[in-house]
Amino acid sequence: MQARVFLLSPANCSGTRAKQVLSPKATFALAEQLRSRRGAMLGDVFMFVSGLYFRGKLTYALRFARPPDPHAFETSIVGCGVHIITPNAGLRSPDTYVTHKAVQAFADGDVHQDNAGYRRPLEQSARALLHEIGPDCDVVLLGSIASPKYIDVLLAIFGDRLRFPVDFVGRGDMSRGGLLLRKAREGVELDYVPVRGAVRHGARPPKLPPLNRSSAGL
Repeated sequence: MQARVFLLSPANCSGTRAKQVLSPKATFALAEQLRSRRGAMLGDVFMFVSGLYFRGKLTYALRFARPPDPHAFETSIVGCGVHIITPNAGLRSPDTYVTHKAVQAFADGDVHQDNAGYRRPLEQSARALLHEIGPDCDVVLLGSIASPKYIDVLLAIFGDRLRFPVDFVGRGDMSRGGLLLRKAREGVELDYVPVRGAVRHGARPPKLPPLNRSSAGL
């Protein structure tokens, strides 16, 4: 089967839920983990901050990632084959531990292609990933291609190997999250097309039926 790694767009760390988890008065487990010396896992933090959309992206990516054998390389950047774009630290695996200070720095970061503090770490880690995955591995972006903040950076490095789910076109974040959770539950992978030359805007598809509780908990 074709080797495949996923790149996940970041959660908004300056929104309401981010402020909740960053509040020094918060007493729930994730907030307390963030304030500890070790911190909390990046994937858990972004799922809390973003809710359905990021949970869908991460669940789907972990279900379908097929990274090249990391033992065939000198480094272990590929890992599980899932990489999260961060506002100031490039690509990170979902099991990376982040502290309260790190997430606050994410909130203060500007995810924009012209911001060197965002772009340079992303370029550096993306080039390292490209070197490690070899020539026969697809790279799938689970994020918006309507904005240049991701694709301007990533296309310059991955070129025509950078792909995205064609069913994302026309959908909002919540619809994408629900779609990804359904496909992860069904074990059915979406179709991917190259980002270069793709239609970035389209008609909104029919609304998905509500997720049942078991699906939403994937």
